Amino acid sequence: MRFDTLEQWLDWQTALHDKTIDLGLERVAEVGRRLGLGRIAGRVVTIAGTNGKGSSVAAYETWLRHAGFSVASYTSPHILRYNERLKRNLEPVTDDDLCAAFAAVEAARGETALTYFEFGTLAALRLIDDWQPDYAILEVGLGGRLDAVNIVDPDLAHLTPIGLDHQAWLGDSRELIGFEKAGILRDAVAVVVNDPDPPRSVSDEIERRGCRELRLGRDYDFAVLDENRIRWRGQGLEFELARVLGGRHQAQNLAGVVAGLTRLLPLGEYPPRQVADFFAGTRIAGRFETVASPLPCPLILDVGHNPDAARVLAECLAERRPPAGRIVVLLGMLEDKQADEFVRALAPEVDAWWLLSLDCPRGQSAARLRERIESQVDVERLFERPDDALRHALSSLSNRDIMLATGSFVTVELIQRAISAPGGQANHGS
Repeated sequence: MRFDTLEQWLDWQTALHDKTIDLGLERVAEVGRRLGLGRIAGRVVTIAGTNGKGSSVAAYETWLRHAGFSVASYTSPHILRYNERLKRNLEPVTDDDLCAAFAAVEAARGETALTYFEFGTLAALRLIDDWQPDYAILEVGLGGRLDAVNIVDPDLAHLTPIGLDHQAWLGDSRELIGFEKAGILRDAVAVVVNDPDPPRSVSDEIERRGCRELRLGRDYDFAVLDENRIRWRGQGLEFELARVLGGRHQAQNLAGVVAGLTRLLPLGEYPPRQVADFFAGTRIAGRFETVASPLPCPLILDVGHNPDAARVLAECLAERRPPAGRIVVLLGMLEDKQADEFVRALAPEVDAWWLLSLDCPRGQSAARLRERIESQVDVERLFERPDDALRHALSSLSNRDIMLATGSFVTVELIQRAISAPGGQANHGS
């Protein structure tokens, strides 16, 4: 084995390829063939889209595991530990398993260059193939058509709402991005489109391939009954479900997963109460997550980093607005994100803007971020370190306020590390 520890493997992988992102399937597919990857699970669900992918993965794996199935999931990026990316029966993979899988990929790749994401994806697929779970739930990292995850043929393709993000790689319109996302489809495959108004490019590809589609608003729908419950209807079925994750957008994510389950198994044969109960315990870090902290006010973390995510955050903040306090946003964003559009969408619910420098690949300083958004909002504070931001929050905020840290997976990671014990590996996020 080339290295003894997971950290050594990950540090080495970052320098293995001269590009962070190198879209294309030829190299990954060839190494996959050398690894002997076959049918990696009884059934495979591949999830692509702009927002809601990670939450959908969490809902699928939680329900299926509670229903008695073995399940593996692969997501990216992580927040604190690389092991978060791959789970077996809801538990993160061990360092030893990852190191063994990395060694297998290294032995199989020969002279083929792989990016950090491609190397990790092949290692995850190798482990899932070894485990042979009943279900594998795979989240596309970027796009769909040329993403490394797409070397696996899905039994169910799940498309979350499609918006503008990663335009430098995917195109600058919903139509172009939709075409890339729809690249996970296969002929006659079942597909969930959890978007009532998908791009025409998605619908065209579904029709061209003869897919069996379920679309939100046409084949299934949901209604928010109150802050705790939703009603799902479709396929001649009706279920009342608890809102296991906060926000209307999470109700929509959950509705899409229920639709997907109707394609995976005879959901109508399960008692309605059981269908609801199997979602209990669905959790995903960094999605409008209130975390324990030394601050006198609630501290909410959210990895949202595009305008659609900001609009959802604004809705969530409106529901949580304190009657007498302020909503303070600590914002850190990568250089290639639409900072101005993100801020414009979130601004109506924000009373104060604090900016955080991100010292990482594609990161930008708080000063540079201020230049990009100062025509939209007044910036109150700049911070170079998360510790400094938290110290200022501790001394200046009260229990009537709310603080939201957002804009990137990296921002959430930095704040999590600042309020918890150190450990884990550096993130390579979006």
